[in-house]
Amino acid sequence: MLLAQLVEAVGAVTSTPSRLAKVAMLAAMLSELEADEIRPAVGLLTARPRQGRLGVGWRTLAAIGEQAAGPEREFEREPALTILDVDAAFDALAAAEGEGSTAARRAILDGLAARAAPGEWDFIARVIMGELRTGALEGVLTDAVAKAADRPIAAVRRAAMLTGDLGETAVIALTGTVDELEGVGLVVGRGVAPMLASTAATTDEAVAITGPASVEYKLDGARIQVHRDGDEVRVFTRSLADITHRVPEIVAAVRELPASAVILDGETLALDEDGGPRPFQDTMARFGADATRELALRPWFFDILHVDGRDLLDEPLHVRRAELERVAGALRIPSTTTDDPDAAAAFSREALAAGHEGVMVKALDAPYAAGRRGKSWIKVKPVLTFDLVVLAVEPGSGRRTGLLSNLHLGARDATGEFGGGFVMVGKTFKGLTDELLRWQTAHFPTIATDRTRYALEVEPVTVVEIAIDGVQRSSRYPGGVALRFARVKGYRPDKRADEADTIQDLRLLLRG
Repeated sequence: MLLAQLVEAVGAVTSTPSRLAKVAMLAAMLSELEADEIRPAVGLLTARPRQGRLGVGWRTLAAIGEQAAGPEREFEREPALTILDVDAAFDALAAAEGEGSTAARRAILDGLAARAAPGEWDFIARVIMGELRTGALEGVLTDAVAKAADRPIAAVRRAAMLTGDLGETAVIALTGTVDELEGVGLVVGRGVAPMLASTAATTDEAVAITGPASVEYKLDGARIQVHRDGDEVRVFTRSLADITHRVPEIVAAVRELPASAVILDGETLALDEDGGPRPFQDTMARFGADATRELALRPWFFDILHVDGRDLLDEPLHVRRAELERVAGALRIPSTTTDDPDAAAAFSREALAAGHEGVMVKALDAPYAAGRRGKSWIKVKPVLTFDLVVLAVEPGSGRRTGLLSNLHLGARDATGEFGGGFVMVGKTFKGLTDELLRWQTAHFPTIATDRTRYALEVEPVTVVEIAIDGVQRSSRYPGGVALRFARVKGYRPDKRADEADTIQDLRLLLRG
């Protein structure tokens, strides 16, 4: 299949708000794929290439994009790239390593851009950066796989959860039998899509939803899933990337547990000299290709999915807790069981005092819903808000076509250590209501200072209140700090830009 056909399908999906229509459009496209195109196509649609990380940064992609759109390009090519062409290029990108790898990757990308028809390079770049906002979220695409294969939605969803790979599931559903699909099970050593949490503002609200619950510390760490089969141990991240070779201390700890086959769900983080949690970025640095092992990671486990031949996914949490205590008691995350809102609130205060993010409130009677976000697990943590300044704004896509959407956010440099003015700390399009979108689309062109291919730069005078979950170190921005999970709470016309919060305030959170 031509890449252009997939890009066209994505365009059609983004233009409709109807979930049923999205599913139908994606199913029609999936039905036309050859067997060897299915997994690469699913990776492109979800902006998760089957090869994983490709070692390409946004600056390289932006530079190639500017070159591809330059005046020296005398004519536009007819669509010729296929899905398998792109997949082969991604294979080559993933394989490039060592001396000369940067130049090799640039040559591969230049070749793709030179062959790309209008719209194709932008699509490829967004896939590589994981920023493809198409509306083809995994839930919609999962249902489209079921429709295209004429298989039960429940069977496809469960297979996707247990394989941890929607592309692999799509291949089974579209080319295999019903028995093969329904036969997909939990396998020690193969990553499982992790169960996800909803959010609540208070522990009172959370306990009212869950009833009797396990209230657990919410660490500012990295999600890990650990599989042990005899002496073989594998450690996966939240996205199911295999990081076993980078975390030998976690491997060693799990080898000491009294079980020969086990799957554990938990978090890990680095501790400071006083035993308190280090910043999230310190933990994540251990997962990088150039990581050092100066900071030891300590695992905490909060769930168990399998032990010695027994699957526990469908068991209620109180049963899984008992097995977790038996198998990994010393490595269990701090927790308490209660249905008393006051007790839950007191435990939350204890977690915060220990330097953690907050608490998780989990229904004791709930099974482990792999890959799903429901009301059985509820995250409760304080929300931080900062008044920042809009530096630029990007045109929207999909339902936001014709509107200005993604905001570039800056913090005030109060001391001049970063050159004065405002320092970019992140972007967000989340939290924008239709009313705010209309307002900013009318407002920002009136204070525009420059227009690039990607954004409208504006005078730094508009203050916006932003909620964040925290910050992390970043080499992308000059202030060395980036926002985590930023979303718009509202504009602050009552505030001047010189009253905005500072980059120095945000940097203090790195130590907090």
